[in-house]
Amino acid sequence: MTKPYTGIWPVAPTPFNPDGSLDLEGMKRVLDCMIDQGVDGICILANFSEQFLISDAERETLTRLCLEHVAGRVPVIVTISHYATPIVVERAQFAKDLGASIVMMMPPYHGALLKGTADQTFEQFRAVGEVGIPIMLQDAPLSGVDLPVPLLVKMAQEIEMLKLFKIECPQAAMKLRVLIEQGGDAIEGPFDGEEAITLLADLDAGCTGTMTSAMIPDLIGPIVRFFLQGNRQAAIDGYAHVLPAINHENRQCGFRSAKAAMMEGGVIKSDFCRHPIAPLHPATRAMLMELLRPLDPVVLRWGK
Repeated sequence: MTKPYTGIWPVAPTPFNPDGSLDLEGMKRVLDCMIDQGVDGICILANFSEQFLISDAERETLTRLCLEHVAGRVPVIVTISHYATPIVVERAQFAKDLGASIVMMMPPYHGALLKGTADQTFEQFRAVGEVGIPIMLQDAPLSGVDLPVPLLVKMAQEIEMLKLFKIECPQAAMKLRVLIEQGGDAIEGPFDGEEAITLLADLDAGCTGTMTSAMIPDLIGPIVRFFLQGNRQAAIDGYAHVLPAINHENRQCGFRSAKAAMMEGGVIKSDFCRHPIAPLHPATRAMLMELLRPLDPVVLRWGK
């Protein structure tokens, strides 16, 4: 079964100046660096973009800047998650008006206790679907909302614009496999996430794309392409080559890793993260670079 959405669609980090203000010129360099690595698409304002540390006014500024700067070179996904359905719909319309290709959203949640029910989740996605822009549903532990496969299949079959599913919950491969089996053609873009820490299992389950960080998309993209072309051994070998770096990112660094690598490679001037996010411990950063340098990724030499 051919799926229309494939490849690597990493999340762009949001660079800040050392004083905490947005580094807008750095943002442009981040996007250019990602495009130069052969990505199939770019996601902005996601959790790995530190969306929870960015004001509404900054969201608008970044959405405009990113879409204008990318200028159609690759598709752009704009993250629009919010607990309030009217705000999500407004964000979707704004992204569509500016030329976004897709919007991504988690189910409605706020904190540990305000979680959308199955009906509320369905209704919010249906409302965004009426805007008329393709939607990627993000099934991530951060929301704490249970999204069973029958609900996802129902949503895919009844909400025309819901086309992509980013599955990064525990046992993602099993959920992807069942979702694809039960959803059929309605699941146009089965993706995984979580920095590709479960990529091989997820590809084996039928996923066609991955949304990683922007740390090493030039090295992860070929793994996806090899697997989809039927060259399993090349995919396995490529994955084994990068797995230590991916593991360190996933388990030790989180979204700080891509910014650290980009600063090391001269893409951005600062890897500052806004409080209350702590900077990487020097030893954690040193090991990240120790694992990355032998891989010779584009990110470490793009700006030099």
